[in-house]
Amino acid sequence: MYFTTDPAPSGTRALPLYKTLLCFACVLILVVNGYFLLRNLDGLKAANTLQDRTAQVTDELQHLNLLVTDAESNLRGYFLSGSESYLGGVRTAPVRIDQQLSKLGKLLADNPSQQRNLAQLRSLVERQLGMMQQALAIYREGGINDILAITGAPGDNDSDEIRLQVVIMLSEQNELLNARSDAFYGQYRHAVMLGIGINAAAIAVLLLFYGSVRRSFGARKDAEHALQQANEQLESIVARRTEQLSVLSRHLIHVSEEEKTKLARELHDEMGANLTAIGMDLNSVAEQLRGTRPELVAMLTRARSTLVDTVQLKRRIVEDLRPSLLDNLGLSAALQSYCEDYARVTGLDCDVLVDGDIDAAGPMHAIALFRIVQESLNNIAKYAQARNVIVHLAREGDSLDLEVSDDGVGIPTDALTRSKSHGLLGMRERALLLGGKLDVERGVNGVGTCVRASIPLGAGVQPVAVPGASLVALANPVPIEAPAPSPVLPAMGNDDLGEVRV
Repeated sequence: MYFTTDPAPSGTRALPLYKTLLCFACVLILVVNGYFLLRNLDGLKAANTLQDRTAQVTDELQHLNLLVTDAESNLRGYFLSGSESYLGGVRTAPVRIDQQLSKLGKLLADNPSQQRNLAQLRSLVERQLGMMQQALAIYREGGINDILAITGAPGDNDSDEIRLQVVIMLSEQNELLNARSDAFYGQYRHAVMLGIGINAAAIAVLLLFYGSVRRSFGARKDAEHALQQANEQLESIVARRTEQLSVLSRHLIHVSEEEKTKLARELHDEMGANLTAIGMDLNSVAEQLRGTRPELVAMLTRARSTLVDTVQLKRRIVEDLRPSLLDNLGLSAALQSYCEDYARVTGLDCDVLVDGDIDAAGPMHAIALFRIVQESLNNIAKYAQARNVIVHLAREGDSLDLEVSDDGVGIPTDALTRSKSHGLLGMRERALLLGGKLDVERGVNGVGTCVRASIPLGAGVQPVAVPGASLVALANPVPIEAPAPSPVLPAMGNDDLGEVRV
């Protein structure tokens, strides 16, 4: 048996309010931490973008300076050698330089200061290219001497100014990169500290939630332990009460058989003697009145007929209480006689098979087996719808084995566990009373029912000491003895009044 409780109402299944708030606080902290993490990622992405742009601006400025320098070098090579191959780089320099300036304009579009520097650089480069075209024209008109004549002109400083402007722009770009990097790292440190604080808060909330869950789990374990102890206690009580009831049942069976034996003895002795005396008196009065009062003789004849019926009724009652054949002729004869009467009354084919010396069984064994057969046959007559019944009783070593089988509709497998199966439970208790066992199952191939009982020989009533069971009589059971033969009626039969004639 298990102790169960009703399911908790739906309202009590929700988390307590403080646990719910802790959960929401933990989720909120994690969301805030994720937001700041995204901001840090955006800042890191911006810093990487700025660094890449600075590196690209540096490369483009250096490339621009290299284009201007190459153009100047090619022009000088042409002046010195007169080879037209040097003019290819001079002719393509303006286009390439203009493309390079356009790239720088796009890269520095978000920086007004660098835009101004780029405009100044463009002006210097255009002036330098103009000076180069002018020098080329002078060379073609006058030759190298005219070129040497204009050497040292102010236009020669344009290259230095261009290089200086490139250096200025690179420096400013690097300063911008350093400033933004410093700002990013400052923001990053702040975010890291904030993230550490958020994580610490999240850990604290999780620890609080863990402590709350652990306490709840501990309380639940305690409740389960208490419930288990209650179940075990209830099971122990139920087992003890069940054993007490079983002992009481066996005791009542024992007492019932004693009372039936006592009552049968009294009916046999006292009532039989009284009925015999009444019959003798009726016979004597009838003999005296036979010649003088025939009407009274007829009344006495009817009275004797009623007396004979009463004797038969007494005999049936005595036989039901305690079969006389069981005590006088033994178990085998009692079973044979009872099964013959059973077959005659019910119309069923009832066979009795007896193997071994079963009459050596004591009175308790004999009456227990007889009652089991009696109850089994009664159940077959009421419920089995059978045609054939076999009662097989054999002695196997130190035990008596009984088997009652039929070919009826069969018995449910849970018959012994049903609360209203009093007959089957009574048979089992009779077997347990003598230390035996009883099983009820389906017959061969699932046809009919088979009742099997095994009772060890030499076993008396099995007392069971149960705490709280005030059954003192069970400690020293008194076996049922066969009733002593009556001095008035040595053996009850159908001819109890056969000698009394009217």
